[in-house]
Amino acid sequence: MQAQALDRRDYSAIVTGGAQGIGKAITQALVNAGYFVVIVDADARAAREACGELGGELGADRVHAVVGSAGDDAVIREAVKRAGRLGKGLAAAVANAGVSRFKSLAKLSLKEWNEVLAINLTGGFLLAKHAAPKLARHGGAMVLVASSRALQSEADTLAYSASKGGVVALTHSLAISLGPQIRVNCVSPGWIATDAWQRSDRRRRPQLSAADHAQHPVGRVGVPEDVASLVRYLLSSEAGFITGANFVVDGGMTRKMIYQG
Repeated sequence: MQAQALDRRDYSAIVTGGAQGIGKAITQALVNAGYFVVIVDADARAAREACGELGGELGADRVHAVVGSAGDDAVIREAVKRAGRLGKGLAAAVANAGVSRFKSLAKLSLKEWNEVLAINLTGGFLLAKHAAPKLARHGGAMVLVASSRALQSEADTLAYSASKGGVVALTHSLAISLGPQIRVNCVSPGWIATDAWQRSDRRRRPQLSAADHAQHPVGRVGVPEDVASLVRYLLSSEAGFITGANFVVDGGMTRKMIYQG
């Protein structure tokens, strides 16, 4: 996948939640592919560090940040405005920002439920709404990041699982609504060890056991680069016949039948 995004060199992209974890790896992959990238992140320190770390050989001016919530209409408007002024214009958008509140039904408050949906689901809607006119102008593409929890659950993941299921449905609805000018796809990561992609004071080597790796059919826990490479491909013209699809990136875990006894 070395040349799949070269047709978008010097265009711009937006990545929400782009300063840490999977989002940071996506930002790096798009910079490496020649994009200018505007990241949206609520963590000002992480955003500042990402801008300094991810420019690579193409220069530090490749990464810009808008600090704020991906669920804030004004923040997304500002990100789209800034991205439209970079390079040849906005050609890619990635709705990656997400939060979780893992609590039982009895303990999960309405406020917490709404906070999760605002960022995880409404954030994707806002990015599509404001980015679509510019993406259409350049035959652009969008990727929404859901989760394997959209398809299966552990206990007490109510708001997170519901929001990610909504992201999958939002994806195919957007693909039908915005095509053929804009393609829209979804990526659903499973267990991804993001420790090495956090801001500097939280960065460490992942603490994983042999059993953690062995339970995956591919033999290992995922890394952010596994997701980022797929996102980069889906944004490129090589994926020009793909839209409305959800790609599960989980090392095969959702295909694994587990019995006890």
